[in-house]
Amino acid sequence: MRGDDLRQDALFSYLSPEARVPHDHPLRPIRQLVDRTLAGLSPAFARLYARTGRPSVPPEQLLRALLLQVLYTIRSERLLVEQLDYNLLFRWFVGLSMDDPVWDATTFSKNRQRLLEGEIAQRFFERVRAEAAARGLLSDEHFTVDSTLLEAWASLKSFRRRDQEPPSPPDDPGNPTVDFRGERRSNTTHASTTDPEARLARRGDGREARLAYQGHVLMENRHGLVVAACVTPATGTAEREAAVALVRQVAGRGRITLGADKSYDTAAFVEALRRLEVTPHVAQQTRGRASAIDARTTRHPGYALSQRKRHRVEEIFGWLKTVGLLRKVRHRGRAKVHWLFVFAAAIYNLVRIRNLAEVAG
Repeated sequence: MRGDDLRQDALFSYLSPEARVPHDHPLRPIRQLVDRTLAGLSPAFARLYARTGRPSVPPEQLLRALLLQVLYTIRSERLLVEQLDYNLLFRWFVGLSMDDPVWDATTFSKNRQRLLEGEIAQRFFERVRAEAAARGLLSDEHFTVDSTLLEAWASLKSFRRRDQEPPSPPDDPGNPTVDFRGERRSNTTHASTTDPEARLARRGDGREARLAYQGHVLMENRHGLVVAACVTPATGTAEREAAVALVRQVAGRGRITLGADKSYDTAAFVEALRRLEVTPHVAQQTRGRASAIDARTTRHPGYALSQRKRHRVEEIFGWLKTVGLLRKVRHRGRAKVHWLFVFAAAIYNLVRIRNLAEVAG
């Protein structure tokens, strides 16, 4: 018999969000990892808030919500709050009951500076990395470094001369007409009025220049997990300078290797690695100049293995840009972009740890 299409809503629900989420849902192991990580950050949270006054939205809930935003590629915090209002899966993950009110989207903006000053993203990343180390997932000998451009939240129309007087009122405030044909523009003479810390950069010859930052990742070669990450201004030497800074975090505990692509093949960079007792498994430059890598390095089988393994770092950048909302950053200023980049790298590690645990189990 055909059922009737009744439109009357039930007044009560006797199932909690916990009961509605399947036991084999892929978010469950991530929730367990996140809860342990946030519990370890509780002392850091306590230092960020006053002892008296009206209770705030728990920072643990804010971070769980931001984690969902990255995992599900939700492009704005207003859409995230909308999802929290009616999505039972999101309510369960964040820690809200069926009847708990959802905070306003501006809550993220008001708490962002507090989380930024407390370096919560870096602490969260380090806790996740420690979890991977405790499970024996990290290599302590073989690493790869690479960088990528992160397009800034600024238009090329905002890239104007530093000594230029304020322009007259635009013909269209939302999308003004700007004629920069024939004008020679560079980072020394021009700056963005929207995001002054962004730099004009391009990834290769013949490619379009964009306002961008540069994101750097140090990956261990065993399972492709991120062990260090940072964001710098996009300059011609940023990738090598950042690589030395990142590798210092893992150097000093014995001889290690570092894989990298041809852009790192310079005498100064190779010499800096050797001073740190790091074997430079850098791809050899074949055009334009002599390579700083010779047969002392390339004759060993480990060099060829590092060259195969180093391509895995592109999986990290691919995930961060397609899933992690970093193809075009949503914040302005290097500090905020760095915070988001490190936080997204930690979430990537959480997904990898869950996947590796499923394979091992």
